[in-house]
Parts: sequence; structure tokens; C-alpha cells
Amino acid sequence: MIEIELADNGVMEIIIDNPPVNAFGIDLLAQLAAEIRNVNSQSGVRAVLLRSLGRGFCAGGDLKEVERLNGFEGILGQASGSLAASLAVLECPVPVICALHRYCIGVGMIIAASADILIAAKETRFVLAEVDNGAVTGAVQALRLMPEMRLRAAMMTAAPVFAEELHSLGTLFKIVQELDLVASARDVAASVAAKPAETMRRLKTSLNASTRVEEIRTLYRAELSYTYELNMTVRRATTERRPCSVGRRTIPNQPNFSQGHS
Repeated sequence: MIEIELADNGVMEIIIDNPPVNAFGIDLLAQLAAEIRNVNSQSGVRAVLLRSLGRGFCAGGDLKEVERLNGFEGILGQASGSLAASLAVLECPVPVICALHRYCIGVGMIIAASADILIAAKETRFVLAEVDNGAVTGAVQALRLMPEMRLRAAMMTAAPVFAEELHSLGTLFKIVQELDLVASARDVAASVAAKPAETMRRLKTSLNASTRVEEIRTLYRAELSYTYELNMTVRRATTERRPCSVGRRTIPNQPNFSQGHS
């Protein structure tokens, strides 16, 4: 599901391929976090390029897996996996560049928002559909992508935010034609990798400190507590839906991703 390629220029590509829609399951999230954490011990890595093959970058968490697992094992696994993967990206010692295409949903958006540089194909849709799926997390990372009031509307309606809007906000470094996405992302990653390695690592550390990245860990754990409470207390006492049940929604002009959206 994850392929690693290390180029001579020091760019490590992490390529996700989990058909049919690139839903991120518990094992995939753990593997992604581990691969990024491994960069700590690889002095030859100067930049990380994260991208996906197939229909889109990420259709969210693997909700079929969540529903299949007993009790709250699924929702707990997805939550802890999302935390681990997003923190691994944030705390990676070298810059992480994300190349995004077609759709970036739920945990995919959380991971992308944790990166340093974002490049997207035109008309890529960014969706936080947590409200439809029994979760209330993602705001602390997504605030890196858009202002608070815009984020409130995006999360409360679960409506897509297009790449063009995020580019206008300065969040996306570039938007390109989908056919040019990988080449463009590689060019940016190569430019970053060409800088003095130790200086770049210190720069990322400095930027993380100046933007208080360390607070994201605490704030995301607080967000997760509300999701745990929702699933373990409120839903247990009501007949609205069974615990860990998830809704189904269709992204406009996209297939109905019955496997993703968390």
C-alpha cells in the first residue's frame, strides 16, 4: 500500500496506493507514520514528497474497517492512527511536500494540513466530512489551511473547499494541471533538497517553534476526546445510530465513496 523511493538528490517519495479510492485504514496510517518517523535516522533524506496514485489523494478513513471491527476498536484505531500520522508529518525533521489530486477528504486533509508545502491539481476538493461520520476532529490542523470562520462553514456543512480557493488564501503553493502534478511537486521538492541540509533542518525546527506546532498535539488530543465522548457516551444512550456507525454522502461530481470519508 505504501512504496518508498529515495532519489539521488535526497528526496524521499512516499507513494500511497490503496485502491479503489485510497481510504486510509488503521494499518496504512501506522505504516505511514512509521515511514516518516524513520527519516529521523536517515541523514541522506533532505525532503519528503508524499503523494498517492489512483482516483484521488485520500477518500478519508477506511469506514468499512471501522464498521467491521468490534465495539469501539475501529473508531479508536482511526483516531490514534490519524494522530500518529499527522504528528509524524508535523514533526518530520525535513520539509514534507504533499501533491494532492481530485479529492482530499477527512484524515487525508488532516495529514495534508500538517505538511510544509502543498501542491494540488486544479479543482481538487478538500472535505472535512467528520460531522457526517460520528467525529468532531480536524479543526486544529485545518486552521493551517483556512481562516476560522471559513473552517466553521466547511466543517458544519461538510461541503467541499476547492483548491482554487485555498490557493487564493496562500495555503497552496501551486495549483497545476493534474498531468503536471507529479513533475511540479518533484521540482519543488528538488529545490528544497538542494538547500544546505543542516540549515534546512534547523529552519523547520525554528518554523515549528515560531508557529507553536507543539500545541497541536495537545489540542488534537482534546478534539479527539469529544469524538470519544460522542461515540462512547452519547450514542450509547440514544437510538440515533449504533456506535461507530457512519453516514454516506456524495461529493459533488465525484463517485459515492462507500469506503472512505472519516
